[in-house]
Amino acid sequence: MELHLENKTVLVTAGSKGIGLATALGFHKCGAKVAICGRSQDKLDAAAAQMPGCLALVGDVTKSQDIEHVIAEVNKQFGGIDILVNNAGGPPPGLFVDLADEDWDDAVNLTLMSVVRATRLVLPHMRSQKWGRIINISSSGVKQPVPGLTLSNSIRMGVLGWAKTLANQVAADNVLVNTVCPGFTETDRITQILEQQSAATGKSTDEVAAKIASQIPMQRIGQPEEIANLAVFLGSEAASYITGTAIQVDGGSVQGF
Repeated sequence: MELHLENKTVLVTAGSKGIGLATALGFHKCGAKVAICGRSQDKLDAAAAQMPGCLALVGDVTKSQDIEHVIAEVNKQFGGIDILVNNAGGPPPGLFVDLADEDWDDAVNLTLMSVVRATRLVLPHMRSQKWGRIINISSSGVKQPVPGLTLSNSIRMGVLGWAKTLANQVAADNVLVNTVCPGFTETDRITQILEQQSAATGKSTDEVAAKIASQIPMQRIGQPEEIANLAVFLGSEAASYITGTAIQVDGGSVQGF
């Protein structure tokens, strides 16, 4: 299969570790020009060292001025962004009764507004050249709620509704908008979830992880590269007739049709 990613420019937000880094590496291996952003210079440097020519920029996706700076710099260095991968760490676990207004505000800013702001800035270039890909890294929680992830389950549904609506608005310009929905994957995020569930149940994190794996039809937790493979495909020319979708990569966990 020919992906035709040579000389395409991709920006992966929160691309210094986890699924973001795996996605950036996947695009780099396919010949794309890769830019990543993240909050830690040390982690960015370590990530960029694995991808010669990678542009690594410090930026916090919860801050609009950081997003503006990152995208302006990528445009300056690479001449426009063809593929945007909207990725960010998820909001913290928590039960509804334990969440204050500030928690909801922070989660909306992290999960929804970061995507809206970045996409707003890259769309003009994509529409003018009649080619673009917007890929949102979400969660299988938009298909089947994950216990204890009240903020994530709620706000990611807003992103999904936005993505479907936008996909319809820009499809005629050959700008495709799709959402990748990872299940449990070996990242810092799952460590946070394991610790939260461990505290709630009194079981060790290993016991919690084993129970989660036992409930997945494939009997294991996923790897970041397995999520990245779908993101890279959706960013390619091979996915030229796919838009408005939300596809889970979860080892079969989601049970609905």
